Amino acid sequence: MIAFLLVIVGFIVWSKVSAPAAGQSRTPSNLVSASGIHWHPQLEIYFRGEKQEIPANIGLGAVHQPMHTHAEDSARGIIHLEFGSIVREDDLRLGRFFSVWGKEMRSLGANMKMSVNGKENTEYEEYIMRDQDKVELRYE
Repeated sequence: MIAFLLVIVGFIVWSKVSAPAAGQSRTPSNLVSASGIHWHPQLEIYFRGEKQEIPANIGLGAVHQPMHTHAEDSARGIIHLEFGSIVREDDLRLGRFFSVWGKEMRSLGANMKMSVNGKENTEYEEYIMRDQDKVELRYE
């Protein structure tokens, strides 16, 4: 009988603790997809007006990173975002791509400007890339 009561009390406590607060959903706000994505944003980098090529095979090797580049797309700056399951906003941040690359985003200079799909953007490392985005970084 005591074990039964402990189970009931435990269930009530668990349901109260795990229930969302009023006005909140159970889905985390930073969840992008629960079933994976296969997106292709484009990154172009210019240093003093000269276009820099994004190297091939960033994120590919002994461990295949879900954020990577391929040889056939490197001239166009295509980044592959290939996640097989849960994807959160942090997984898609531009700064994460630079981490996978092993570079600091600001290493080419402090005077950096960024545009996304032709519009100025100041999110820089925090920018969450989406499918078909065209991200342009200019260092002067």
